[in-house]
Amino acid sequence: MSYTSTAFDIVRPTPLAAHPSTSAGTARADRRAPAWLHGIRLHADGVTVDRSTHRETGIRRLPVWAWRALMLRRATPVHKFNLHPIDSVEYDLDIDYIGDGQKIHRLDVLVPKRTDAVAAPLPVYVYFHGGGWTSGDKDPLTKYCASQAAEGMIVINANYRMATRFQLGHMMQDGNAVLDWVARNVAAYGGDPTRIVLGGDSAGGHIAALLTAAAYAPELAEHYGIRPPVTARHLRGLVQHCSIADFSVLFERGFVLSLNFVRMLLPKRGRGLHLRTAARFMSPIEWLDRGFPPVFVTTSERDYFYRANLNFIEALRARKIWVDTLIYGRRSVNTKHTWQQDDSHPESQEVYRRLGAFVRAVAPRAVVAV
Repeated sequence: MSYTSTAFDIVRPTPLAAHPSTSAGTARADRRAPAWLHGIRLHADGVTVDRSTHRETGIRRLPVWAWRALMLRRATPVHKFNLHPIDSVEYDLDIDYIGDGQKIHRLDVLVPKRTDAVAAPLPVYVYFHGGGWTSGDKDPLTKYCASQAAEGMIVINANYRMATRFQLGHMMQDGNAVLDWVARNVAAYGGDPTRIVLGGDSAGGHIAALLTAAAYAPELAEHYGIRPPVTARHLRGLVQHCSIADFSVLFERGFVLSLNFVRMLLPKRGRGLHLRTAARFMSPIEWLDRGFPPVFVTTSERDYFYRANLNFIEALRARKIWVDTLIYGRRSVNTKHTWQQDDSHPESQEVYRRLGAFVRAVAPRAVVAV
C-alpha cells in the first residue's frame, strides 16, 4: 500500500519547502514534476503522474442516464456498510430538518456516549452523501458517520434534493437549511455550533465545498439565494472525499462525465446560458479566499475525479490555504471512487484516523483562562 500523507500538526499555511513530509530526495523528484502537482507524491518512491497522459478509468463522457445506472450497479446495500454497529455512539435518526415530512429532508445525529457529568461541547462534522447529484442516500453512510463520532465529535448525516428533478440551487438551499438546523439545535446534543467542519463524498463533497465558499463569498451566496446561517469563522474545516471541486474538468476531452451534467444542474437545463460562465458558480475552486478554512482531501488514482482533486489541492496551496492530503496510488485496489464508505479496508481506516486528527486540529476546544 502506498499513499502520500501530509502531516497535520499546526493549523497555519505552511510553505511546501518547509513541510515536514518533504525530504531532499522528494525535493529532487518534485523539481522534475509538472508544476501543477506542487510536490504531491503519489507513491513512496516519489513517482508522479503526468496529467496529459493519465486517465483514471477507461470510461468517457457518460450521459446522465448511464451514470445513474453505473451508480445503481455499484450501490452497496445499506446493511453491508452498516454491519457491526458501533455501540459507543448514540443514534438519533431521520430528523425532519425542513418540516415537510419528506425523506429527502431528513438528517441523522450521531453522538459519542460520554460518562462525564459536565462534558465540554464537541466539534460538529456535517456530512453530505454522494451519488452524482442524481442518486444516493444518507443511510449507507451511518457506519462511516458513527466511526467519526467515535473519534470525539457530533456528526450530522444529511439527505438533500437531487437531480434530475431538482437542480444545484435546490441542493444548496437544502444544505443551507441543514446548517441552519445545526446552528439552532446542535447544542442540545452536546455540539459546539462555533466549531463546524463540513464534508462529503463525490457530489456531496462538492455541495459541502460550495457551501463553505458561499460563507466567504457574498456574490456566490446571492447567486443561490441563500443567507449562510453559520458565519465563516465558525466553519473550521472542509473534508473532501473523491469530490469534484473543479468543474473545469468536465470541459476536458475524455472526462468521465458529459457536459449534460452541467446542464442538468442549471435552471431550465442551462438554456440561454454560456456553460463555461455558468460553471464558475458551480465550481468551488473559483471562490477560494485567503480566509478559507483548512481542507482535508482524500483521493486515489482510481478515483473518477482524481484530476479535479489534484487541481483543488494545487489551488489551495497556491493561495496558502492549509490542505492535508491522503492520496493512494493505482496499486491500492481498495480505493475506487468513494471507497471511504467501506470500513472493511485498511485504506478506509486510515482515512478515519486521519480525519479524526484533522477535526481535532482545526476545531480544538477553546482554552478558558483561569
